[in-house]
Amino acid sequence: MIEEVSWDTMSMKSAKNIEYWQIFNQYDNANYRKDSFMDETDQALIALLRQNARMSIADLAHKLKVSRGTVTNRIRRLEDQQIIVGYTVKLRPESEPESIRAWMGIQVEGNQTRTVLASLLGEPGVAALHDTNGRWDLLAELEVRSMKELSDVLERIRLITGIRSTETNIHLATYR
Repeated sequence: MIEEVSWDTMSMKSAKNIEYWQIFNQYDNANYRKDSFMDETDQALIALLRQNARMSIADLAHKLKVSRGTVTNRIRRLEDQQIIVGYTVKLRPESEPESIRAWMGIQVEGNQTRTVLASLLGEPGVAALHDTNGRWDLLAELEVRSMKELSDVLERIRLITGIRSTETNIHLATYR
């Protein structure tokens, strides 16, 4: 049985000790980045949301074997910490037959990466842009409506100052 202790009955030493821990916990809570750690439940929750972002809180709770409140709180925390930054719709690639997708590996000259990035981010044919390692410095995901548009995008990208070389591969089929 835990005995309730009032501030009046505590010794000064105990009060100082509690005050120290309150200050420590405030400092710790303010400076410790909780988003730097995700436990197995957070990771499982994110995996389920990746499979189906419209899954109900009740279904998520059932699959994770936790309460609905736990799921709601974890989703809110992950959103607040900007680990989850949005939800989207995934379409089957064949549902947009007029869309042509391609990957473009880009090798940048010297220290021109920022200039090249700024130009590529302004290119409407670039759907996504990735910094990578290996042979290519950047990997651009291109999305256009026709082969003529793809040709125009490739020509504009190749003319960007700071690009040493490129290699483009058209997506023929997507399996996942």
